[in-house]
Amino acid sequence: MKELVEYIVKQIVIHPDDVAVEEVNDNGLLNLTLTVNSEDMGIVIGKSGQTIKSIRKLLISKAIVDNVRVNLALSEPSATASS
Repeated sequence: MKELVEYIVKQIVIHPDDVAVEEVNDNGLLNLTLTVNSEDMGIVIGKSGQTIKSIRKLLISKAIVDNVRVNLALSEPSATASS
């Protein structure tokens, strides 16, 4: 699941090297936390949240096939140091 999210998000963002997905399995529930560059947040969320909703729908489809429950959260990017 982690690889699927990374692949999809890296294709649509400006800074693919900043994409990180943390995967935690908690009693049969797979929690994924997606972190992207702050400039890419709008791209990942999309207009009215349509992009992130679509990514979640794809994950749910894969989860049904794999017989697992999955949750995708988009986290705030950490503050980056100025260059």
